[in-house]
Order: sequence, then structure tokens, then C-alpha cells
Amino acid sequence: MLQTIEVEIDASGHVHPLEPMQTIPAGRALLTLLTPPIDEVLQLAEAALAEDWLKPEEDEAWAHLQPAR
Repeated sequence: MLQTIEVEIDASGHVHPLEPMQTIPAGRALLTLLTPPIDEVLQLAEAALAEDWLKPEEDEAWAHLQPAR
């Protein structure tokens, strides 16, 4: 019988079921990786976008949204 179990995988690669249950039975399984945690995605995006965000042209383009100084 096929059974789907939602799990988290820690940085060491250990599998932890999200629902309380006895243990994950020994045997074979297929693993489908879901999207990475959002904080990891944000960290990757920030570094990639920082180059453009810090350009003087960007400051000029968005200046109309800044309060008057």
C-alpha cells in the first residue's frame, strides 16, 4: 500500500515526520523536494538584486515616492 507522509529534512539530512506517529517504516521511498524555505529564497534574491537596488539610477527612478526632505 502506498502512503504519503509529510516530513521536514534538517541540515544534516535527517527526516522528521510532521505528524506524530510511531516511526517511519523501514523500506524504500520516493522523495519529492518542495520549494526551499522562504528565508533561503529571500537571502538568495537579496544578493542578486542588491546590485541593481544600489545603483544611483534606481534612486532617481523611485525618488517621486520619497517624502520631501
